[in-house]
Amino acid sequence: MMRKLLFSALACSFIASPASAEDDEAMVTFKMLKPEIALRMAQAALESCRDAGFQVGVSVVDRSGIPQIFLRDRFAGPHTIETAERKAWTAVSFRASTLELGRIMTPDSDTYGIRFIGKALPLGGGLPVLDGEGSIVAGIGISGAPGPDADELCAQDGIDAIADDIAF
Repeated sequence: MMRKLLFSALACSFIASPASAEDDEAMVTFKMLKPEIALRMAQAALESCRDAGFQVGVSVVDRSGIPQIFLRDRFAGPHTIETAERKAWTAVSFRASTLELGRIMTPDSDTYGIRFIGKALPLGGGLPVLDGEGSIVAGIGISGAPGPDADELCAQDGIDAIADDIAF
């Protein structure tokens, strides 16, 4: 059931809704995290992993997938730089947890082809960051914990650390 719901959510995210007749503005507005808030989220995620005994890299991308913050603990492997950023990018791009994306993108699924998009990395540790109204304001990706579940827990701890700042 969860897979069907997530697949439906993914399918809906690819379908653009038509502009309404009242939407005649020439400009759009959107929200994104200030660097100070993104840094605080990254630091909280890094501390969460460190407290669990993991040396990780943490990447925060803005709502467009552009890198905003990267922190790497002193013993985190060099692969964590690229992996954390790709997880954050994937979470923003597909508006979903990369752990869940990895679980549904099996070779026999309709979504399997997403694995071949250059920057996509459906491996747990990436989460979209939503404001209180449900709009994506950033993505966070963690790499270096002993498994994707642990990476995702640290990412969630980072989001939780700024929840009061982004809930409207």
